Amino acid sequence: MLRSDRVFGLVVILAALAYIASAFQLQTSFLSDPMGSKSFPIGLGVVAVICGIVMIFKPDEEAEWPRPVAILKISISVVVMVAYAYSLKPLGFLFPTTLAAGILSYLITPRITFNVLAGIGLAVGLYLLFRYALGLETLQAIPKGWKG
Repeated sequence: MLRSDRVFGLVVILAALAYIASAFQLQTSFLSDPMGSKSFPIGLGVVAVICGIVMIFKPDEEAEWPRPVAILKISISVVVMVAYAYSLKPLGFLFPTTLAAGILSYLITPRITFNVLAGIGLAVGLYLLFRYALGLETLQAIPKGWKG
């Protein structure tokens, strides 16, 4: 990991320098703020350069990679979250949230009854929080076509 951290640190530095160079190419309008539109990206690039330097001079020890079962669970979680994001609009909030929360809960601790209750509880609780406590009026509980 020592060598890979150093190589990645060098890649970070090169990318950050390219980012800073592109930030200097930004055009400023006559109505810009006192610091200008270049200062934030340049500052971000400088922080990235510092992080790359730290990675080169103080690399981590050899990392312990997760077992294949953990990698499978992470992959399933990513698929579930992507499917959740795409299903929110057509299916409303409650059904996709119940399903996603139940599946993710199962991946953590496989207890079917608890996972179903956790999915339902999270879906209803989050819906009430988002809709009424935070005032998110556009959040649909169920698909628009089901309301009749």
